[in-house]
Amino acid sequence: MKKQAKGIIALSALLVALLGGGYAYTKFAPGEGGDIPTDPTLLATVPDGSGTVLVSDNGQEGTVKKVHVSNSEGEMTVVMKNSPAEDEDPVYTLEGYTDIKLKELMISTLANNGNGIQAQNVVARDCGDISKYGLDKPEATVEMTYESGNKVKFYVGDTAPTNDGVYFMVDGTKDVYLVASSKVLNYSNSVKDFVDTTILDSYSDGSQPKVESLRVARNDMDSDILVEYDVKSEDAHSGGTSSSHKMVLPTESYLNVELSSNVITGMFGLIASDLYVLHCTDADIKEAGLSEPFCRVDMECEGGDKYVLLLSEVFTDNSGTKCCYGMLEGGNIIYIIPADRAPWLTVQPIDIATRMLINAYVWNITDMTVSGGGEKAEFVIKPADPDNKPDNPSSSDFNVTLNGNGFDSERYRKFYSFLAGTNAEEFALGVPVPEGEPNAVIKYSDSYTGKTMTYEFYDDSVMRSLIVVNGESKYYCTKSYVNVFLDNIRRIDKDEDFVTRW
Repeated sequence: MKKQAKGIIALSALLVALLGGGYAYTKFAPGEGGDIPTDPTLLATVPDGSGTVLVSDNGQEGTVKKVHVSNSEGEMTVVMKNSPAEDEDPVYTLEGYTDIKLKELMISTLANNGNGIQAQNVVARDCGDISKYGLDKPEATVEMTYESGNKVKFYVGDTAPTNDGVYFMVDGTKDVYLVASSKVLNYSNSVKDFVDTTILDSYSDGSQPKVESLRVARNDMDSDILVEYDVKSEDAHSGGTSSSHKMVLPTESYLNVELSSNVITGMFGLIASDLYVLHCTDADIKEAGLSEPFCRVDMECEGGDKYVLLLSEVFTDNSGTKCCYGMLEGGNIIYIIPADRAPWLTVQPIDIATRMLINAYVWNITDMTVSGGGEKAEFVIKPADPDNKPDNPSSSDFNVTLNGNGFDSERYRKFYSFLAGTNAEEFALGVPVPEGEPNAVIKYSDSYTGKTMTYEFYDDSVMRSLIVVNGESKYYCTKSYVNVFLDNIRRIDKDEDFVTRW
């Protein structure tokens, strides 16, 4: 290759780089002897038609009042909510859908992106065959009406083969342009794409209302799950649980705060993966299985606000995802919700209950008796100074007796710490109480609740024990715990460390 030719190619590459990929062409004057000159003259630095404003209010800037969009998904009409103040942007909504929560910022693109849209370049002037660009059957037909009353209709065609733009034509001309894909993307969407899929708003600023109660009723459960806000949880001396709620049905139990949180407050910020029906009818609700729902979640909040979420049985969608249909009772949208976002579909009482059997605060107990294996220990616990109870008491603030004799209050605390570590494995609701004497018993009085609690342990199998609470079967636990418990009773008045693992 001649040095002159190499120099021209290098110069062309430099021009392209400097122009950021825009088109450029050169004009060469003939040199002596027909040689190509080394000083080409740059004539154009941008594509033909680039920057041309294609849509406007008769050549002027204008405010769009109405937009009608027609595409393969159907039709929709964007309307201005109200005339904006001089320093404000207009707000738009979808006609016929003002009773549905919409994505207003996304809707505004249907008015703003087309208005004043500029060409990237001219593809064809006075085109004789617009079908080559998908404009005979456009992807979208859009008509904009300005506040002045002027109207402009334009067509969105195919994506260019190089994928760097979309073909575009204004009604009344046969000139085909290339415009930025991002500017016309939303004109191909359906109404559903502009609907907010958040079923119930979340509260990120800490203002989420207090959930007073939550009830889960499900076809595959014999009893509802009902949790209620526990006012006593606000008291620093309540002890036992850090959860602000407790289970009331199918049995009374404290809750594991980590495991129960999403069940109690998960309705806030719940987002659907898709929309099944907008403006649903009774027939739609029945077809989705929500007229007699598989699961019903009733949430009552502080201030009296109530929300009821209805959920269908789980199905598998085309992508293999487990989903269900869902809607707020009294609402007009049926959503498609991934099953893993709806814990109420599968939650069982034991899933959210704390596994701790004994939840009383150690220094709220006034007396306690433990027995088993032929041993018995009776504790009485009294404040050292009844008229001056500290806010954060310790062992030294209490006097303890064992079987009527003075006892080390710190050793009592360590023994109670073992008892408080008792964990249930599962509920045993409705199980008949065995006849005969239990293997072990715990009984104590709680000055805070005013209740006396009795826990009786019976053999259930080789590996498992049944726990009866106040005369009713309630939990199962591992039998090894009971064996350690009996051993620790024998250690109470001995100089031996308590066993804390089983």
